[in-house]
Amino acid sequence: MRAGDVLAPLEIEITRTLVVAGAIASRDYQDVHHDAESARQKGSPDIFMNILTTNGLVGRYITDHFGPRAVLRKVAIRLGAPNHPGDTMVLTGVVEDVRGDTATVRVVGANSLGKHVTGTVTVTVGGPVGATARNAEGRS
Repeated sequence: MRAGDVLAPLEIEITRTLVVAGAIASRDYQDVHHDAESARQKGSPDIFMNILTTNGLVGRYITDHFGPRAVLRKVAIRLGAPNHPGDTMVLTGVVEDVRGDTATVRVVGANSLGKHVTGTVTVTVGGPVGATARNAEGRS
């Protein structure tokens, strides 16, 4: 793995269940994450995903790529366009820097409205970056 390497994209279908379950799991009971009528009264066309769910999906994207020994060291994200049910978010990533067993990856998650999330993730893989993920999949 080297700076400039591109991670395979990950498509995530944004379902009503995903939005509500993510809010409940993160103990975010704000009505805009589970009550469509309340969300509309506050100016949104529907319920929308909370930042903690987005943060978890970004983490999943990175650990899915780097393998089971990957440890997230820093996740710095910013939200943009909301994720509403019925849309699809596509996560993409580019390795910005590699130092020993640690990589910094720039991540973007986009949907039909634009960029939902942008940021960087620093991940340690417990060996030269890339080797752990290949070994976890049975390749040398």
